[in-house]
Amino acid sequence: MSLTAQLRNVIMPNSQYWADAYLEKRVSPGEAIKKIRSGQRVFIGSACGEPQKLVQTLTQNAKYFSGLEIVRLLGSETTSLTEIADKTMDTSLNIRSIYLGSAKSELFAKQQRFITPMNMSDVPSLFLTRKLPLNVALIQVAPTDDFGWMSLGISVDVTLAAARSADIVIAQVNPLMPRVMGQSFIHVNDVDLIVEHKEELLSVLPSKETSYPAQRIGRHIAKLIEDGSTLQIGLDAASQATVQGLSDKNDLGVHSQFLTDDIMHLYARGNINNHKKGFNEGKMVASMAIGSKDLYEFLNDNPAIDFHPSNYVNDPFVIAQHNRMVSMNVARTMDLTGQVCAEASAATRFAGVSGIPDFVRGARKSPGGKSILMLFSATQTENGLKSNIVPQLIDTVVVVPRGDVHHVVSEYGVVNLFGKSIQERVVAMITIAHPQFREELFAKAKELGFIGSERNLGEAAKAVYPVQLEQTIPIDGEEITIRPAKPVDERRIQEHYYSLEKEDVLTRFFCQKTVFGRPEMESRSNVDYINDLTLIAIVGEFGFGKVIGIAESMKIDDLNMTEVAFSITKEYQGKRLGALFLQKIAAATRANGISGLLAYTFPSNKAMIALFKTLPYKVITQYEDGDLILSCKFDEMA
Repeated sequence: MSLTAQLRNVIMPNSQYWADAYLEKRVSPGEAIKKIRSGQRVFIGSACGEPQKLVQTLTQNAKYFSGLEIVRLLGSETTSLTEIADKTMDTSLNIRSIYLGSAKSELFAKQQRFITPMNMSDVPSLFLTRKLPLNVALIQVAPTDDFGWMSLGISVDVTLAAARSADIVIAQVNPLMPRVMGQSFIHVNDVDLIVEHKEELLSVLPSKETSYPAQRIGRHIAKLIEDGSTLQIGLDAASQATVQGLSDKNDLGVHSQFLTDDIMHLYARGNINNHKKGFNEGKMVASMAIGSKDLYEFLNDNPAIDFHPSNYVNDPFVIAQHNRMVSMNVARTMDLTGQVCAEASAATRFAGVSGIPDFVRGARKSPGGKSILMLFSATQTENGLKSNIVPQLIDTVVVVPRGDVHHVVSEYGVVNLFGKSIQERVVAMITIAHPQFREELFAKAKELGFIGSERNLGEAAKAVYPVQLEQTIPIDGEEITIRPAKPVDERRIQEHYYSLEKEDVLTRFFCQKTVFGRPEMESRSNVDYINDLTLIAIVGEFGFGKVIGIAESMKIDDLNMTEVAFSITKEYQGKRLGALFLQKIAAATRANGISGLLAYTFPSNKAMIALFKTLPYKVITQYEDGDLILSCKFDEMA
C-alpha cells in the first residue's frame, strides 16, 4: 500500500477519499439540473461569480418546473429568468432578489415585485439559520487543490453561507475561476454534484472616461482622506475621481465589499499597502470582485488578498475596528435634509447597493473614521439637465436615513451634515447643488418650512466654490485651514465676531459694535467669490471647526479696486495669518481682473501698515477725515 493510501486510511478511515468522490460526483449540466424538483428554493451564485452554464441549463428546462423560487442578489441576467417569470405569471418560477435600493430605472422597474430589501451583513444568517431554507445552491468554484478544497473565487459574499446551508450543492468547476485566499473554500466532500465547464467569467470593464465633475469630486476627496486610512469603495463610486483623489496618498488599507480594477491599480502603484489598518493588517479584505480579467488574474493565489463572507466584511462592528475607516459610496439622489437614494445602474447592477448602510455606520464608529457620499449635482437627460438634489425624497426608497449621513461631496464642494439642524442642512446641500437649481431649491425649502422666510441666498446662488484657494498649514503644531467662506459658515463667522476683544472690534468696525446680526453675517458668507470674497481661517474638525480669522474683500466698481478688512482672534495674532490672507486675496482679485487693493484703518494701526508693505507692490498712504487709506496697484511694483 502506498504512503498516500496509508495516510488516507488514517485520516479518513470511514470516509471516501475526496478524489474518488470528485469523480463519482461529476455529471453533465443537464443531469445536475434534473436533481432540482418543483416547488424548491434555488440559490444562484452572485455577481460575477454566477455559474452561467448551470443557469442557462436551468432556464432551458424551466418549462418542466413549477413553483421554483430563485434566490439571488440583484444581478445582471445573463439568461433572463425574469422573462420566464413574466411569461408564466410566476407559475414556473418566481424570483427573490436581495437588494436594498431604488429600482426606478427601466432595467429594474419591472422586477420590483421580486425585491427583498436587506442589508448585506444580514443575508448570510438568513440562510444559515434556515429562516429562509435553501433546497439547492448553484455555485461556481475554482478547481480543487491537492487537498480537495475548491475556492469560491470572486464571489464569497452570501454564496458561502448558501453553500453551507443548502440541502443540495451543485458546483460548476471552472478553470478560469481564480483561487482566492481567505474564508472562501468549500471541500469536495461538502458538494453533492460537480459540473466541469470552462467559460469566461462575467466582467465589468472599468470606464476610461474622466468627466470634469468627477475630476472636481476627486480633488475634494483628496482633502478628506488622510494617509493611513482604511478604505471601502462602492461600485461606481465615481471610480476615476476616486483614483485621482487617492493617487498621492500613502499607507492606505482596504476593507471593502468589492474589489475593483481601480483598487488593484492603487495597490500596484504602492498607494495601498495595508500596513496601518489596525485590523487584518497586510491584507486587502473583501467579499467579492467585480472587474476585468486582469483583476481576476491579480486575485489568483495572491497572499495579500483575503475574501470573507458578507456577515464579516459588512459587519459594522468589524468595520469600526479599523483605523481611520473611510467609506466612499455614490448616492443617486439626495434631498435637502440629507436623505439618500441609491440605485443600481448599468455599472452597479451586480449585487446592487445593499452594503452602503453597513459601511456608513461602521466607518463613523471607527477611530478617526468618516463616511463620504459622492453625488453628481445634476444629470443630463433627454429633457435637459435634472438636479440630483431635490427638496424631498417622495415615492422612492431611502437607503441611508439622514441621521446617518456625514460628509457629502459634489463637484461644487464638500459639506458635513452631522449634528446640523434642518436649516443648516438645507443651506449646506444647496451650496453643493448645481447653480442652475439653487434658487429653485431655496424657494421650495422656504415653502416647506425648512428655512426661515427671511433668508436670502444672495450672490451664492450662482457661485462656484474656488477650491484652489484652500490651504492647510501647520502653525505652532496646529493645523490651520484657510479657505473661502461658504453659506454654511454664517453662524461660525458670527461667533468669531462676538469673541473678539473690544479693541479688535474697534479696529475692524471703527466703533464699539456689540451686535452682529444674522443678515449682516449672511452678507459675508453668501458671496460670489469674484466681486465679493471672504476668506476664513479655521481650526478643528471639518464641519465643526472654529473660525479664528476672517479676511473680507469687496470690489469698488468705480475704482475697479477691492477693499479689504481683517480680524483675527487674540491668541492667533502675530502668527502671520494676516499676511497669508492678504497674499491670497491679492492673487485672487488680480486673477479676476481687478486692478488693486485698498484698506481703511486708523493711523495708529501699525500692524495693518506693516501688513500691506509685505506685498510686492508700491503702497500709497493717504489720509481722509482722520483715517488712513492704504492702497496698491497690481501693475505698480515696489
